[in-house]
Order: sequence, then structure tokens, then C-alpha cells
Amino acid sequence: MVACSTDTGGHQGADAGAHSLPQAPREGEAAARRGPGRLSVGCGRMGRMSEQSLPEDTREGYADELPEYAERVLEVAERIPPGRVMTYGDVAEWLEEGGPRQVGRVMSLYGGTVPWWRVVRADGVLLPGHELGALDHYRAEGTPLKEASRAAEGHLPRLDMRRARWDGGADAGAHT
Repeated sequence: MVACSTDTGGHQGADAGAHSLPQAPREGEAAARRGPGRLSVGCGRMGRMSEQSLPEDTREGYADELPEYAERVLEVAERIPPGRVMTYGDVAEWLEEGGPRQVGRVMSLYGGTVPWWRVVRADGVLLPGHELGALDHYRAEGTPLKEASRAAEGHLPRLDMRRARWDGGADAGAHT
């Protein structure tokens, strides 16, 4: 945005001539405009995580209503074989839609019902706040790990991404 002395509505650029702040309502208009404000999906609001947080009259039938993208991400997470992982970016690339952040958002909101520990960070660091739970799953499934060095007392291992990463192909069981 560029400041200018000419009267272009306060700024120049793609929206030149548009007012950056709404005009104050005239007397009588304010009461007519008052009411509950609503955000649209276009403003970035995603569906809620659980139906317990919904008003009583809207709970019925909500459980089956996930955004299509979320359903697709969760389906990929369910396909990852035990002992293997995909990064957030891998999932987005496999779906040919979105990116790592979008996949991470879906997993944080809806991933509790799928093997969430198999969708990971690209650097192999365990999910903050869920390290011990994920580590239990990795050890039970035989997921390749890089153990922390003896000098790193108290540090958790990382995933061995070179060996644990799954590309979505048919050879699910073999670690490379």
C-alpha cells in the first residue's frame, strides 16, 4: 500500500478508489444492521472438530459431514501400512491438492480416528505433545527409528525417514 496525497479512497493499487474502512452508518441505519455476524467458509473457518461443541438443534447428522478434502486426507492416512510413514507434503502431493499445512490442519482437527502417527514431519521429529504416544505406536509397528545419541540424554529418537517413508506404491512392507 502506498500513501498518497490525492483523493483515491486512501490507497492506490488493485482496489484504488475503494474505501479501506466502511462508512459509519447514519442514524437509524445502525439498528437495522445490528444482528449476529457470521463468518463464511471463504473466510477460512473449517468445520468443527466434534459434534459436542455444536448447538443442540444442529447435532443430528453432523458426524457424517466432513469436508471432502478432509475425507481424502484421512483415507490416505488409513492406507499407510504399519511401520511406514508419509510426510504432510507427501500426502498433499499424492492427492494432488493442498499442501503440508492443509494436511496438518486436517490431521489436527479430524485425525484422531485414523493412524495419525503415520503422517509426520519431513524432518522425522516426533509430533510435539504426542511424542510418547507416537513412539509407542512406532515401536509396536517396527517403524525404523534413529535412536538419540548417548550425549543427547533425555532426547527422543527421530524417524529414519530414508527407511520409513512410504511412497504410496504397492510394496508396502519392505523397508528400503
